Amino acid sequence: MPSARVLVAGASMAGLRAAEQLRAAGWSGTITVVGDEPHMPYNRPPLSKEVLAGKAPFASLAFRPKASVADVDWRLGVKAVGARLAERTVSLDDGSTLSYDGLVVATGMRPRRLSCPGPVQGRHTVRTLTDAQGLRAALTRPAARVVVVGAGFIGCEVAATAVGLGVREVTVVDPLPLPMVGPLGELLARALLKRHEARGVRFALGTGVAGFTGEDRVTGVALADGTVLPADVVVESVGSVANTEWLDGNGLDLSDGVLTDELLRVGGRPEVVAVGDVARFPNARYDGVPRRVEHWSIPTDTAKHAARALVAHLAGAEGEPAAFAPLPTFWSDQHEFRLQSFGAPLLGRDDVRVLDGDPDGDVLVGYHHGGRLVGVVALGGQAVAASAARYRAELLKQPALTA
Repeated sequence: MPSARVLVAGASMAGLRAAEQLRAAGWSGTITVVGDEPHMPYNRPPLSKEVLAGKAPFASLAFRPKASVADVDWRLGVKAVGARLAERTVSLDDGSTLSYDGLVVATGMRPRRLSCPGPVQGRHTVRTLTDAQGLRAALTRPAARVVVVGAGFIGCEVAATAVGLGVREVTVVDPLPLPMVGPLGELLARALLKRHEARGVRFALGTGVAGFTGEDRVTGVALADGTVLPADVVVESVGSVANTEWLDGNGLDLSDGVLTDELLRVGGRPEVVAVGDVARFPNARYDGVPRRVEHWSIPTDTAKHAARALVAHLAGAEGEPAAFAPLPTFWSDQHEFRLQSFGAPLLGRDDVRVLDGDPDGDVLVGYHHGGRLVGVVALGGQAVAASAARYRAELLKQPALTA
């Protein structure tokens, strides 16, 4: 179908990988990619680390597209604001409407914002290049006092980077009792807390934010327990919201991202697939429960599988590809140490065992479900991170969990 058109809604890493994988799957028709940022796709993880620290210019973040997508039509600085899937059209915020034969949903996430009372100036998020550039300017002001709200991946990375920049006071606030306790469990979360505190990061845990003090800009963070933390800079790292509003009115399950089937198809429509962290998919490797996964590897993994399914449908191929069954992988660099994970630790937090090392030093931890290893996480230097990678083959050979 050389005259057929595939529209990719979203021009970040997931959109780029979708275009590349469509070509790799044999798609020779038109591909149009639309996205709200003015930039070509770039690598986001360095935003909270190298870019914020001033060690990486934007030119180093931009992905180098493969030669196969040189003919892709990139429409940047515009975003999808509506869709009629039955009519196979997408409306953009510049007033135009694009039709398609195949649609890839790759609109990703945006930072969740706190709805507490108080001024807005001085409050930052970290999702885009513009976000990171603005936050770096704030962090490099003399004697800045920084409060990071949220002790997850981004919050802990920003706190570590701020301390590395010499910020005089960095405090992380979270209603949970330990940083990153949700994805890691208590054992590693306690080890992580000790490492951050030893490097000068302060924590206010077990309490939330009630509001912000100041007139035109933030001067402090009022906590639910009555404490007020002085702050010149606030970083809100309290989760993400899926960019799915443009799909409203099509009868889709958008309760947490875009629900897909095991082939990443959306709403029973084989001509529509979702990729990246906006996709909520069942993982055939585990229990089949649909989940969103916000890891760096997911855009590539989902794009490869979704592209094959979409091209097969558009080409009228018989049969279906195998169900999507990725092995989730993540890492997080904080201070001079790294968290490295393979598998699904979330499914094994009730049975956590030290496989090697010691929580007070470099440590490798295994997560078990029904007595079976389902994930590993390393905390420390390069050697222990490499040890975690050696478990990858074992995790790939594991049979599927039963629901």
